Amino acid sequence: MQKRPKLPPWIRVKVNCGTNRNEVAHLIDELNLHSVCASAHCPNLSECWHRGTATFMILGNECTRNCKFCAVKHNPRPAPPDPREVTNLVEAVKRMKLKYVVITCVTRDDLSDGGASQFAAIINAIHKEVPGTGIEVLSSDFNGSIDALKTVLDAGPTVFNHNVETVRRIAEQIRDKATYNRSMQVLRNAYELTKGKIPVKSGLMVGLGEKDEEVLEALEELKKNKVSILTIGQYLPPSNTHWELDRYVEPEKFDEWAKFARETGFDFVASAPLVRSSYNAEELFSGNKKKVK
Repeated sequence: MQKRPKLPPWIRVKVNCGTNRNEVAHLIDELNLHSVCASAHCPNLSECWHRGTATFMILGNECTRNCKFCAVKHNPRPAPPDPREVTNLVEAVKRMKLKYVVITCVTRDDLSDGGASQFAAIINAIHKEVPGTGIEVLSSDFNGSIDALKTVLDAGPTVFNHNVETVRRIAEQIRDKATYNRSMQVLRNAYELTKGKIPVKSGLMVGLGEKDEEVLEALEELKKNKVSILTIGQYLPPSNTHWELDRYVEPEKFDEWAKFARETGFDFVASAPLVRSSYNAEELFSGNKKKVK
């Protein structure tokens, strides 16, 4: 069993306790919802919940895929989607008074549309019940289905996000069933289906065994596939049984990648050790919106 090296001095996770964090935890439990913050062991959970924000994870908390970097539970035959999930999630948005909500999902290869119709139902319900709320979706690849992707996009999310996760060379070693090429195609399809009207976002983890030049190549490919908002963060193994940590990347390297990405043409970039795909998502979207005006 591999042991993760000691955290370097530039990685210091904030631990915030108090009313807001407890209220978010209670609300998610009361409404039988799931958050990727808890299910994926996100290092920013305390900070985000203390600020009264959370990334909701729909379609249950068991994934039909078993990626080697991910802490979400694996089950090839998870329970059917909760019929109350749409209503409960909208209720959470109302009670948390969210102006911007991030909705991600477990991958549901067992469902005919991969859960796309549930995404659409939630987006439509938020538009109706809490008009003006920004909605970012962080979706699976839907096995490359154009129809499923179109179902989500036709509902009108504010931002479409799908993570490529890592560089080409090691993608299929750590991602279960997902492929690097398919993820790139999903991103391009999202741009083309909306004619660029919905910003497309993606993210990378580093520290998985990639080389610096491979990161630059991935950034160039993401830009070619019409991604305009980019996140890069440090991989932190959820446990000793997950994919082994290769290195802690120094903050200066994240800054170099951010500079390269901006010069490559991304509208907005967040690149730092504790950046995650949904961390400060509203700020990333607002920065992108100002940039492209």
